[in-house]
Amino acid sequence: MECEFPSINSNQEEIKEIFENTKTVAVIGCSPNPEKASNKVANYLKEAGFKMVPVYPKEDEILGEKVYRSLKEIPFKVDMVDIFRKPDVIASVVDAAIERGDVDIVWTQLGLVNNEAAVKAKEAGMKVVQNKCTKIEHRALF
Repeated sequence: MECEFPSINSNQEEIKEIFENTKTVAVIGCSPNPEKASNKVANYLKEAGFKMVPVYPKEDEILGEKVYRSLKEIPFKVDMVDIFRKPDVIASVVDAAIERGDVDIVWTQLGLVNNEAAVKAKEAGMKVVQNKCTKIEHRALF
């Protein structure tokens, strides 16, 4: 899949509002490796006061938090899904978020865009941020 330019995205005002209203962030593809961007961002979000929920296929604990294998397994409300997975996997993550019915925001990290999935998320009533880093955006605003 070639790189897409985000056709759907939130502006700075919406992003600020997203952070102000978000309590729980599921980090999809949260690596246990402290050198990886997903681990650094998850750690930043946790230190910034968000309830950070790692979603990863293995490990029991990452950054002191219980790891869930999938978005489906998380037994409490998730406000934001922060995606660190390849663009072709984003659609299935969005489907899982729609299925849950309690996710307000779908956020794809720098370099990650899937406009088809973004349209689906938007149609399901979610806010969408693509190709931006939660850590960079949060740090710039707060």
